[in-house]
Amino acid sequence: MRNFEDDPTLDDLLTAEQLQRLNHALSALCRKSVTITPHRQEDAVAVEFNLETVGWLSGGASPGERQAASELVSFLMMFVAKYRLAANLHHDTTEASYAELQRQNEALKASEARYRELSDQLQQRVDEQVEVIRQTQQDLYESSRLRSVGHLAAGVAHEINNPIGFISSNLRVARDYLEDLQGLLPNTEANRELLDDFNDLIGESVDGAKRIASIVSDLKTFSSIDQADYTLCDVNELLTSAIHLLQTEHGHQLHIMERLDDLPKISGHPGRLSQSLYNLLDNAAHALLDAKPKKGQGRILVKTTVRDNEVGITIQDNGCGIPDASRSQVFDAFYTTRPVGSGTGLGLTVTRDTVRAHRGTIKIDSREGTGTRVTLTLPAT
Repeated sequence: MRNFEDDPTLDDLLTAEQLQRLNHALSALCRKSVTITPHRQEDAVAVEFNLETVGWLSGGASPGERQAASELVSFLMMFVAKYRLAANLHHDTTEASYAELQRQNEALKASEARYRELSDQLQQRVDEQVEVIRQTQQDLYESSRLRSVGHLAAGVAHEINNPIGFISSNLRVARDYLEDLQGLLPNTEANRELLDDFNDLIGESVDGAKRIASIVSDLKTFSSIDQADYTLCDVNELLTSAIHLLQTEHGHQLHIMERLDDLPKISGHPGRLSQSLYNLLDNAAHALLDAKPKKGQGRILVKTTVRDNEVGITIQDNGCGIPDASRSQVFDAFYTTRPVGSGTGLGLTVTRDTVRAHRGTIKIDSREGTGTRVTLTLPAT
């Protein structure tokens, strides 16, 4: 029975056990036994519920006794029905509440998953922004450092160029005076030896002055103090300047073979490209020193090519090579195999970032004990 509109039967209202207990109780109240059944029997009176006959009561000592028992049963059935309805209502309410809780629980799970996804996306964006900030800080640091080097180079060039100019001019005048003295002095062997030595000294001094001027020029090219951040760059010129500086630092005993093709000028930052090329050459020079090759066997090959609208730069040495265990870490910042104090571990990191900033690629092929080849490609336009 779900509500008052239902028409319950006697079996719906009372179970067989309850009906048996009710018959027993009524029989105890009446003077003769009483029986309630769904089917009508002789002398039976109707048992009604909600104005509908649901059973028949028979037995008892008199009609009045049966009628009173029947009314008592109808009265009890009303409370049984109310109890059933209240229980069913409580059950339905509990079921509805449980279903609603289940629905809310599913909604909370979906909301939690959505917030977790948004949190992951937000963390990813934060990581990307942190990387952008880190890269920007590194670029600013590199630009500031190169600018400082450039200002230093400009100051050095200014301070050296003037005295070098005086020295070169005076040496040329001195050589003219020497030629005049050759006609004035007696032509003796002692005078000839003296004048020859003097001429050699002036020649060596002129060569030294030219070399100092060349170093200053390379330093200006390396630092690119007189150039904008991005401009047209002559890669061969940058390489030559870096090679000269490398030979100045490591000595001219380095055997460097240059095979430079005619290249178109590319758009780039000359200072950062110069620094990158110097880093690669410096690594090659140290690889030769670490390998300790026999005299005359160590060499560095520097080659440039242009193909498919790309400029290729190859720097190859036959030095010590890179061990297999270190090959995957060579681009890691601050990673170095050199002794403490002899390397920062940023050379290849800066070179890789510079090449990427110029939309190029860098590739390293190396075998321990055989040598290393570094290949750069940069877009020609």
